[in-house]
Amino acid sequence: MDRYCEKESSYFENIRTDMLALVPPNPDNVLLEIGAGTGNTLIKAKELGLAKEVVGVDVVTVSDSNQTNPLIDRFIIGNLDTINLDYPENYFDVVMGGDVLEHLIDPWAVVKNLKKHIKPGGLFITAIPNIKELKTLYTIIFKGDFRYAKSGILDRTHLRFFCKKNMIELFSDNGFVVEKIFSNIDTFDIKSERRLFNELTFHLFDQFMAKRYFIVARKPYF
Repeated sequence: MDRYCEKESSYFENIRTDMLALVPPNPDNVLLEIGAGTGNTLIKAKELGLAKEVVGVDVVTVSDSNQTNPLIDRFIIGNLDTINLDYPENYFDVVMGGDVLEHLIDPWAVVKNLKKHIKPGGLFITAIPNIKELKTLYTIIFKGDFRYAKSGILDRTHLRFFCKKNMIELFSDNGFVVEKIFSNIDTFDIKSERRLFNELTFHLFDQFMAKRYFIVARKPYF
């Protein structure tokens, strides 16, 4: 917990427009965001008409933030590894969490527990850092350095690390159908050199270029 208190306030304030772009455009959505930070993304979801009800969960209280904004229907302070949400089964249309599962002790159990609160046909949308990213591998393999940092793939608050295959298994092993998985360079880093290299090499080195992957997983109807 102390590690989170050391972070700059901007760490919690980002509006995850990249995640919101993956939410189905339905004003009747009931949306849960895990790792919701200051709640700014939840406010944006309401403003964009992407949900009628928004709920946030985060492990820390951020003073003077949107965590208490009346546009947020409920904001829960708690650790997803230890709390059980007091919501009925099949309640949420969308569970969303950008760069949060890697912070958990047991993300596999958390995904399994959250699944019961998602409606049949509902979505779990997430983004997870890619440990196979080129610079990270180079630092570990050739420099022999697994030094944690204040942010990034080796953020000192990251407890679990994933490659693309393991991200898919995180959901498929818990009964979700992974409908989409794509890297940040496919969509969001439009002008990057990595994107150009990726296209010229026909995505052959995609798993080394990607800093994170976005996953859209659906809970089966039956």
